[in-house]
Amino acid sequence: MKYLLSISYCGTAYAGFQIQKNANTIQAELIKAAEKIFNVPCLVTGCSRTDSGVHALEYLAVAEPSEGCSRISADKLPRALASALPPDISVMEARVVDDDFSIRHAVKGKEYMYLIWTKEYMNPFLYLRAWHYTKKLDIDKMNRAAERLVGKHDFASFMASGSEVAKTVRTITRCEVVADDDGCVRVFVAADGFLYNMVRIIVGTLVYVSEGKIAVDDIDKIIRSKDRSLAGKTAPADGLYLEKVFI
Repeated sequence: MKYLLSISYCGTAYAGFQIQKNANTIQAELIKAAEKIFNVPCLVTGCSRTDSGVHALEYLAVAEPSEGCSRISADKLPRALASALPPDISVMEARVVDDDFSIRHAVKGKEYMYLIWTKEYMNPFLYLRAWHYTKKLDIDKMNRAAERLVGKHDFASFMASGSEVAKTVRTITRCEVVADDDGCVRVFVAADGFLYNMVRIIVGTLVYVSEGKIAVDDIDKIIRSKDRSLAGKTAPADGLYLEKVFI
């Protein structure tokens, strides 16, 4: 039996989602919790990787316990897992899926939200959960630059240096900057797929546009160049949230 899990987590204490040697990860915690409640080895497969310190408002994963497992109905699984998971990871919903269901093949796209806190003082409830940036952001300029990123492009300029991904064409369907009265600025980026550090580099580039280090009209040139050095800096991981997964 396979269960599709909708998960939310604070990634501050973890080295990303994917299991690693000598580091605690979200996947490792999910496997440990699932094996505890099912009483058998359990395979947990996530919809994507996330970097160290990155958070998720909605993350999808599949849990597949081995034969002979304890029978747990999908509606009771979130509560059962809550008893075995640390408090910074929650399974919000679970449902049974077909045995041939593949989460990697099912995902059609994802949306990330990047949170920037712009007041001079740090909101203690956003510490390690937002980028504390105290300069005034030009939201209009940032949005005009963001519009240039929407569409199907080769985003090699927005991929971390040293990445070995050969195919760097992606389609962004939303890139928008929204400012709230409470001091929060949110950058939303939705696409059919993402390169390593792509959203964080996009955010850093939009901030450079606000600062006047990059012109709005330069975005097209940066895309065409496929040169990482022409884009902005990589924004800190703290402010990045996987917000939605589309299947």
